[in-house]
Amino acid sequence: MRKVKGAVIVNVTRQGKTEALSGVQPELGQDSPHFKLFDADNSRVKTRMLKGQVTFINVVPDLMTPTGTAQATKIAGLADQYPNVRFITVSVNDVNEQKGWKASHPQADGAEVLSDYEQSFGYALNLLIPDEGVLARSIVILDADAKVQYLQIVPEQTKEPDYLAAVNALQSVVAKS
Repeated sequence: MRKVKGAVIVNVTRQGKTEALSGVQPELGQDSPHFKLFDADNSRVKTRMLKGQVTFINVVPDLMTPTGTAQATKIAGLADQYPNVRFITVSVNDVNEQKGWKASHPQADGAEVLSDYEQSFGYALNLLIPDEGVLARSIVILDADAKVQYLQIVPEQTKEPDYLAAVNALQSVVAKS
């Protein structure tokens, strides 16, 4: 990780192989860049639709992997504890793959599953690994004004995030709301 003009450019690894992200991630406190995702009906979910409540965005490279499934179900399990927070899991899996995954994982019902198959979210937040066409495993927390309040990028993509750090950040953002 190296700093460039106050921002961080992150390289991640996958099984030890370095992979570059698409650019510089947004700084904390900055408005979330504009992006669009797609829900189970293939309807657009735009950045502006996230305003009004704290949003916890759980980013997985691929829902169909054991690590992606573990991460998505663990985060979905937090939803009952934070009823005023919107929990979203984002991956580049297409809408039909996500529907099938969701149907076979009822324990993940606590979170929406949205697709970034157009890579709008990945490029906007510079969480895309362009050479692989997947998102970097990460967690983004937006406040009710859709400002970035927390960003965790998992250095080794085959590992899960630091859930405790993410929950502590979420509690802090919720307390300020």
